[in-house]
Formats: sequence, structure tokens, C-alpha cells
Amino acid sequence: MYQQFLKEIEIGSKNALIKKRIITYYIYNGSSTIPDLSKELDLSVPTVTKLIGEMYDEGYINDYGKLETSGGRHPNLYGLNPKSGYFIGVDIKKFSINIGLINFKGDMVELKMDIPYNFENSLEGMNELCNLILNFIKKLPIDTEKILNINVNVSGRVNPESGYSFSQFNFEERPLADVLSERLGYPVTIDNDTRAMTYGEYMQGCVKGEKDIIFVNVSWGLGIGIIIDRKIYKGKSGFSGEFGHVNTFDNEIICHCGKKGCLETEASGSALHRTLLERILKGENSILSNRVNMETPITLDEIIAAVNKEDLLCIEIVEEIGQKLGKQIAGLINIFNPELVIIGGTLSLTEDYITQPIRTAVRKYSLNLVNKDSVITASKLKDKAGIVGACMLARSRMFEGTN
Repeated sequence: MYQQFLKEIEIGSKNALIKKRIITYYIYNGSSTIPDLSKELDLSVPTVTKLIGEMYDEGYINDYGKLETSGGRHPNLYGLNPKSGYFIGVDIKKFSINIGLINFKGDMVELKMDIPYNFENSLEGMNELCNLILNFIKKLPIDTEKILNINVNVSGRVNPESGYSFSQFNFEERPLADVLSERLGYPVTIDNDTRAMTYGEYMQGCVKGEKDIIFVNVSWGLGIGIIIDRKIYKGKSGFSGEFGHVNTFDNEIICHCGKKGCLETEASGSALHRTLLERILKGENSILSNRVNMETPITLDEIIAAVNKEDLLCIEIVEEIGQKLGKQIAGLINIFNPELVIIGGTLSLTEDYITQPIRTAVRKYSLNLVNKDSVITASKLKDKAGIVGACMLARSRMFEGTN
């Protein structure tokens, strides 16, 4: 039954497309009455009643009973049936992956964080990723035939519409999404990791009705997600948001993109890691000083923990990064005039240590009239933004076509 409905959507039959709009409406609005839904979709009440009846019989819609009103007839409230379908999100990190499962309503049903995975941009790395996802699916307490889509977050240049990844796992002429679909046995979509974090924060994080948002992902690298008038802005080929590769500094540090002077070389997790090691080797003290010469390298998580334990050297470097970042975010605010700027990613876990210097630099370098409109805040979902976004994208990509 589930696959039949998906095939109808793919073919583009008129009824299936209207049902898709109904599902999309319920994704964002929870539940509603038939008169409200018909008004929103600009369709007659009898048409909507018929379609809701069919979707109820198909198992996609629940009747949640009478809506309490102050007089007259009490209309019935309808909404998505949480158990009618499931969606999986996969968030790839440098040393681990997070995998989550949501139901049709968007509730997290199963979540596995920090599954060990040493990311390698190789065929072996991709095979290992597929094995971990299949292992997760095997242990799920649900009917796995009801899994309708899997969304995988990939860093770098990703075209979510065509399913091609140009930075990671680009081993075949075919789109990566098709390769993963074949390997996993389920429909697969892919998207850029920062865009997924942005969408996660928009759907279940600190966004409370704001329409124009910039999400700054300060992790090992640096990127931004952009929401304009409640829609994720992707750019023509899905490559928008490469904030870390704005040429900013007159330095000789080669970025992983191959160019010198990128913002990411001095304002990112990799910059924090490199600068800390350089300064410890020059004789400056940190609670991580003894870790420098050990076999296992210092991780970014250890540095964040040291900041939160009030290690002065780590705090000083994070604040310097915040100032450099704030200066460039001021430029974004001047251009986009957003209501909300969210600081997310691994470095956002240092909270005020990074957000305060960013706010100070923004006040200093942006236009007063413009920055008055913009609230700067730390991510509410923190390290779960990516996995929540991946799950939500798995659902929305199926029923919206575009996000």
C-alpha cells in the first residue's frame, strides 16, 4: 500500500499530488479541520472530505475527534497517523555517525548518537557507512517496510535535487543517492550537512516563527545555511553557503579546498585545533599540554571540554575565532538583514565564549539600523541539529519535492 502511494506521487496523478499537499500541510501545522484545510489548499470542502476519507482508509490520516468550539457543530480534527510511515536520517561526523528514526508526525522513535566511524572518503568508507545503516535498520522495533526514505547528510558540495555529491563518495558516474538506494534497498536522498542542521533548527530548535534566518555551522569546517521567507535557499546547484571559503586573510595557510586565505583557515574547529597545538609547542600552558606528544591526537571535543573547564589558553583562542567570525557575520547581516542568526556546530558548545565575541564584532562592523533587527543566539539542538535535520529532510523531501 505504501509503495503504491509513492508510485502514484512519482507518476504525478492529480489526486496523489493533492494528497501530497495535504501531507505537507500537516507536516508543518500538526492537525486541522476539513474546512480549514480546504481554505488553505483552495479546494472545495466535498473534494477535501473525499480525499481525507481515502487517506484515512489508506492509514495515512487519523481522526483526532471533535474540535471544541464555542457554539454550533463541532468539526472533526484530522492529522497524520504517526505509525503510517517512518524516515531515517544519517549525520556523518569526522569520527562517528548519528542515525535517527522519526515517525510520520516527526517524533524521534529511535536515536543512536556517536556510533564509532572513522570517516574516509573511499569506497571502503562508503561500504562501512552502508553496513552501519543496515545494522541500525535490522534492530528497529518497527515494520521496516514502512521506512519511506533515508536522508544522508554529506559535507561539501552536494546537489540535493540531482543526488550528486561532488566532494565526498564521488566514485561513480551515477548520483550518490542512487548508489546508496541500491546498496540500502530504500529510497535515499542526500543533502549538505550544514543545510540539514539549519532545517533541524528551523523545525524543532530555537526558531519561533522567524522567516529569515542564517545558521552558522562552526565545526571542523565552516558553512552557513540560509532560510529566506521560510524556505531553505540552496542556490542553482545546491552549493550555497560556502562561507568558509570566502577569501578573508592574507595568510599562507592552505585550506583543504587548495586555496590560501579562506575564512575557514582562521575561524573554524580545524583552525582552533591547529592554533592550540602551535601555541602549546611554543611553550604556552594548557590542561591539554601533556596530550600533545601522545600517540592519539587531541580531538576537537577535548578542546571544547577544556574551554568549558575554563582553560585560559583554549578560551583565548575561541574568543579570537569569535571576533574574526563576528566581523564576517556582520557582512552577512548587512547583506541579508535576517531576523535570527544561529551559531551552531561543535564550537557553539562553548556557548558564551564564542557567542559574546561574535556579538561584539557584529555591533562593531555592521550597520546599526540593520543589526538591530538580528538576534544572535546559540543553537538549541546543539549536537543533535544535524540528525534532527536529516530525519526531517528525509520526510519533507518525499512530500514537498523541494524544501
